[in-house]
Amino acid sequence: MHGGCGNPAAGVVRDEAGYHAGLEEALAAGSAVLEEGGSAVDAVQAAVCSLEDCALFNAGRGSVLTTDGAVEMDAAVMSGADLRAGAVAGVTRVRHAVELARAVMEGTPHVLLVGAGAERLAVSQGLELCEPDWFVTDRQRDRWMATRGTVGAVALDSDGHLAAATSTGGVRDQLPGRVGDSPLIGAGTYADDATCAVSATGDGEIIVRSLVAGEIAALIRHRGMALEEACNWTLRERVGALRGDAGLIALDPGGNVAMPANTTVMHRGVIRNGGDAQTWVFV
Repeated sequence: MHGGCGNPAAGVVRDEAGYHAGLEEALAAGSAVLEEGGSAVDAVQAAVCSLEDCALFNAGRGSVLTTDGAVEMDAAVMSGADLRAGAVAGVTRVRHAVELARAVMEGTPHVLLVGAGAERLAVSQGLELCEPDWFVTDRQRDRWMATRGTVGAVALDSDGHLAAATSTGGVRDQLPGRVGDSPLIGAGTYADDATCAVSATGDGEIIVRSLVAGEIAALIRHRGMALEEACNWTLRERVGALRGDAGLIALDPGGNVAMPANTTVMHRGVIRNGGDAQTWVFV
């Protein structure tokens, strides 16, 4: 799982211990689901919900502000077993956008809902709503942390199924109505049992233009690349070629993990089979 990447000013990494604690808590939440026999989709949802509630990360509470001083959140979830996917964009009152993305996947014939329509679905599903001000923390009112946001998780369950989920508050001072890569299947989020599960973070527009997550899956499927090779190639030849900054977490059916980034910081972690969580801040 990841909690965003970026290039903070030299020597400046705020709340490093807090980041590790937030990542460990989210890893534990996802791992507990898998240990109890839950699905990969259940696990990535649990992990991302945990990060959405941690104000250190740019998703859910603690999301960055638009030019209007408001929060607009995006999220997506995808099941590698059957390629079902759900996503939402521009939601302002739903505590866990990733839960709403799953509701789109499981309760509608659609893939992506935005704005008021997405929030009406949240009401109909009984999802927890909060006043818009609840999402805006003093941290985001006063300053923008040097690392870019977005959180995500990928998981492999005991049945061999992969899943991916991504959630974000967007980018600082974005125009109202802007949608980034996180809720776009094949850009910031993708999962397919035959290839890999991917969640991306970084320059959203460049990730969209590079179709990052889908590109990694295609390299594995059509060129026979190993997971790490496919991730590194995409980061270098697609994102890097456009002078973009990004980080990736990816997982394949064999349990291989790749977490490359071309930034100096990427909050990330991994846990296997109920073991000890490992977390990192610096690349």
